[in-house]
Amino acid sequence: MFAVIKTGGKQYRVAANDLLKIEKVEGQVGDIVEIGHVLAHGEGENVTFGAPFVDGALVTAEVVEQGKNRTVIAFKKRRRQNSRRKIGHRQLLTTVRIAEILLDGAKPTKKAAAKTEAKAAPKKEAKAEAAPKETEAKASETAAPLFKAPKGEPDDLTVIKGIGPVAAGQLNEQGITTFAQLAKLSDKDVAKIDEHMPFSTDQITDWREQAKELAKK
Repeated sequence: MFAVIKTGGKQYRVAANDLLKIEKVEGQVGDIVEIGHVLAHGEGENVTFGAPFVDGALVTAEVVEQGKNRTVIAFKKRRRQNSRRKIGHRQLLTTVRIAEILLDGAKPTKKAAAKTEAKAAPKKEAKAEAAPKETEAKASETAAPLFKAPKGEPDDLTVIKGIGPVAAGQLNEQGITTFAQLAKLSDKDVAKIDEHMPFSTDQITDWREQAKELAKK
């Protein structure tokens, strides 16, 4: 049996155990997600079409991986006006494996994969107290900004072409507040930003070059 589903503004023809990448859906690896927008289903030449969706039809899928697509660059330039803009975008993707195609309001039989939990019993009360402290330390490390903000007044990063108020706020939250700091980013720093923030390597490199000129003023 196959089904035609709609998710993320796209349509896919799927069957049980098919592996496909779709635009991001919320869920952790092993979770079962439901896709209720079933446009059609059938087996062989016997096909049922919805108007636009088939009533009572449901497709379930297991989340295999959360990731990103390759960077897509949009470049715009105006002749004789010294104006150019380059924007990169990396679409968030979810890899799923189709679990079941359900009809007539049937309920899913597959559940989310069991999460493995460590249940080692502490021998001493001291170890039991240490565990929450370690958890808090890891949480604080995760919440810490990527860079240490320099002292002094911050620069208006929106002066750089391609950085709007939202992007400037995100950079400030991660400790990037001045032209000089942005200009001195190493390639390793650029890769770190690309990994942890919604900006591409090409975007950050372009901002760095603009910041070098602004830092001289």
